[in-house]
Amino acid sequence: MENSGGIQASLPGRYATALFELARDAKSIDKVEASLATLRAALDQSADFKTLTTSPLIARGAATKAVAAVATMLKLDATTTKFLGVLADNRRLAQLPVIIRAFRQLAASFRGETTAEVTSAHALTDDQVTALKQSLRQRIGREVSVDLSVDPSLLGGLVVRIGSQMIDSSIKTRLNSLALAMKG
Repeated sequence: MENSGGIQASLPGRYATALFELARDAKSIDKVEASLATLRAALDQSADFKTLTTSPLIARGAATKAVAAVATMLKLDATTTKFLGVLADNRRLAQLPVIIRAFRQLAASFRGETTAEVTSAHALTDDQVTALKQSLRQRIGREVSVDLSVDPSLLGGLVVRIGSQMIDSSIKTRLNSLALAMKG
């Protein structure tokens, strides 16, 4: 598979590429992607899980056992579960968010889609996500998958990144622009 040098050049990118190739060969890209989305949600919602993945104080063996338990609890697929074990053994769990993002980009590229990183002030509803995808599809001219995240500091609006292009309609940016304009 042809990948951009940017993804393969980074350590998390190499892990994501290896996971993608395993998933592609096993014809389980969708299952792995769903498991990674579950993991991403767990990282966002659980401070304990986030600490498990980022703390250097947790021993390698303890981290391996803990992620195996989390994988069972979250009902992750076998490929993702084994992959988490490898990350824990290699002390790379802190790279999980970047690996998930890179995997999503690889999977979207494989399907002929473009990935948009969307940051909003509040979680978007399913209807809002559908409308956003449709709007981006019209703008870009191809299918778009979205990688959603929430940043309350935006106050409102969205920040959308598609490749090197960024669309920032957040209230935070508008207020900063207004403050600069008022300074003269």
